[in-house]
Amino acid sequence: QGRLVESGGGLVQSGESLRLSCDSSGVVILGWYRQAPGKQRELVAVLTDGRDTKYADSVKGRFTLSRDRAKNAMYLQMTSLKPEDTAVYYCNGNDLTGAMEFWGAGTLVNVSG
Repeated sequence: QGRLVESGGGLVQSGESLRLSCDSSGVVILGWYRQAPGKQRELVAVLTDGRDTKYADSVKGRFTLSRDRAKNAMYLQMTSLKPEDTAVYYCNGNDLTGAMEFWGAGTLVNVSG
C-alpha cells in the first residue's frame, strides 16, 4: 500500500522561508496542495507531463518545487511567506498505474504577520 508523508511545516514570521518535504513509499508524487481554514483545497505546485511545473498564481516567484528521484521525495521551497499562505499543505500522488490517488496527512504552515 502506498504512502505519502509530509514534514517541514511550522510557525514562521511574514517574509521568512520554509522547506516542506514529501516522502513517498510506492507512490508517484505529483505535487502540493493546500487548504486554509474555511476554504477549499487548492493547487500550489504540481508537475505537468513529468517535467514542467504548474504553480498557483499566488505563489509564482516565491515557491519552488523540486524532487529527488533517488529518495522518492519531493520538496516545496517557500520564500517570502505571507499570512495568506497559512494552511495545511498536502502532498499528492498516484500509484504506478495512475488508477489510485494518494494524499498525505498534511503539514501545517502558520505565517504570522
